[in-house]
Amino acid sequence: MERVDGYAPIRDYALIGDGRTAALVARDGSIDWLPLPRLDSETVFARLLDAERGGAFELAPEIDFRVEREYVEDTNVLQTTFVTARGTVRVTDAITLDHGGLLPWFELVRGIEGVSGEVPMRWRIAPRFGAGESAEELSIDRIGAAVRATSRGSSLVVYPFDAGDPHHTDDEIGGLFETDKGSKASLVLRATHDEPIPFARREWAERRLDDTVGDWKRWLAGAGVEGDWDAVVRRSALALRLLTYVPTGAILAAPTTSLPERIGGDRNYDYRYCWVRDTAFTLDALINLDLLVQVHASFAWLLDAVATTEPDLHVFYDLDGERVSAREELALDGYRGSRPVRRGNAAAGQLQLGCYGDLLETAELYVREGNALDDATADRLADILDHLTTIWKKKDAGIWELPDAEHYTVSKLSVWTAFDRALRLVEEGQLPRDRAEAWRECAKDVREFVEGECWSESRGCFVMFPGSAKLDASVLRVSRMHFLDLAGERFSSLVDAIRDELGAGEGLLYRYSGQQQVEGAFVACSFWLVEALARAGRLQEARKTMTQAVGHANDVGLFAEEIDPKTGAFLGNFPQGLSHLALINAAAAIRAAEEA
Repeated sequence: MERVDGYAPIRDYALIGDGRTAALVARDGSIDWLPLPRLDSETVFARLLDAERGGAFELAPEIDFRVEREYVEDTNVLQTTFVTARGTVRVTDAITLDHGGLLPWFELVRGIEGVSGEVPMRWRIAPRFGAGESAEELSIDRIGAAVRATSRGSSLVVYPFDAGDPHHTDDEIGGLFETDKGSKASLVLRATHDEPIPFARREWAERRLDDTVGDWKRWLAGAGVEGDWDAVVRRSALALRLLTYVPTGAILAAPTTSLPERIGGDRNYDYRYCWVRDTAFTLDALINLDLLVQVHASFAWLLDAVATTEPDLHVFYDLDGERVSAREELALDGYRGSRPVRRGNAAAGQLQLGCYGDLLETAELYVREGNALDDATADRLADILDHLTTIWKKKDAGIWELPDAEHYTVSKLSVWTAFDRALRLVEEGQLPRDRAEAWRECAKDVREFVEGECWSESRGCFVMFPGSAKLDASVLRVSRMHFLDLAGERFSSLVDAIRDELGAGEGLLYRYSGQQQVEGAFVACSFWLVEALARAGRLQEARKTMTQAVGHANDVGLFAEEIDPKTGAFLGNFPQGLSHLALINAAAAIRAAEEA
């Protein structure tokens, strides 16, 4: 792996985590991203966004090496094998799991095993608490065999077991050691904040690493995964699990901020929040996988979150289900000079009508799976629907959160979906019948608007908004809305028009017309196309596109938000939940079509 100005390719990262936080590990063994104690906290390591001042935890041979790596099967435990001229060494990385939720600390275990020969190894920890701010508040001292770094109440302690005698300077910790065949060493990193420091014992840390492997396998064993795409679906399920904040059930869009959609550009956004849209889409994917415990937890979180702003729906909420308003730019150089680096997201103040359809579709799917809504939830959803009857005619920012408000077709389709699913819930006795007539009238009016104003006979497709000539790949999601006859000519024409205009080759699609020179292809759109083809009964095309799309994953099966069709480089925040949940739903659509 070659770094460019100190930056690893986004494609070269893997994610590990424990449901409270997550870390990105580069192919060269460096941990370049780690927020503590939560997924949305300030970082301890942020070389991902500032090669000079961000901080990292490096572990690699001192001599030239090549890398082979993979996750331990059906886990989020990463194994990196360094092959050198003098021998081979394997590093196993995990943030250990604490399913009891009682332990207040974070624990990262890096197990090092000599496979063959004798390999000189080096490790270095450069903690930078608080998004790469100056190290003036950093203090490092030795505590027995361990070394502690502290800053503003936060403590980071490293325990090297047979990994050399640690040395430290004012701002970093390091060590040297050598592996030989059969040798075992480990580096254990623990973190606390304003709490006593629990000292690690080697046998306990190694047992927790083994237990973590078993815990991940047991969790995934509960998923209903089968079919030709089972391997990539399992990996996507595990990726989504790392984006779920276990204490609340909140689901993040991505664990990173400000990875650019175009290198050197300013389209850099903070995705460490929980979008109503993405949460709803993820719940659909989890239901397809029979991961019902997480479905219940995350749906309950979503309902609690929207209750804080009802009858309005905010675009996204934080991990605690609270509204987000504050925004700031951080003093970091940005990935390969792509600035600004942001905390917060300007989309917080937007009107996105699609959120209403996403919420109601999820509620209806939840009930369809054999569950029921409580009275308080039913009243809350009814109030939200009544509010929607008063605002659906407004222009909004659309699914793509655009600065120019329009009557985006996909937003109006989602509004229709909200009312349609509400009426289904009324028939199931889950929503009050005395309020249904207004929803029925609105559903009729929205359909008339979409059919009359948004369809272009000349394009053979819904356009992006009335009067526009642009096409929008998100319209492919109409395949799951029950708005069009999927065996009809209009739907088939729509699919072909979008693929022809927005296709970037090899199963990739741009988001909408005119984006070819602005950003990469949007990964989720590829899987929306697969789902649309499968639902239209065009299975051969669906399978071909699916094969092409999954082939764009990195070496450990992860996807970013976007891909440069020319180079294959990943762009945007990573890993992207929307990409992985769309993959799961596409695979489910193919399986359903094959079984029909």
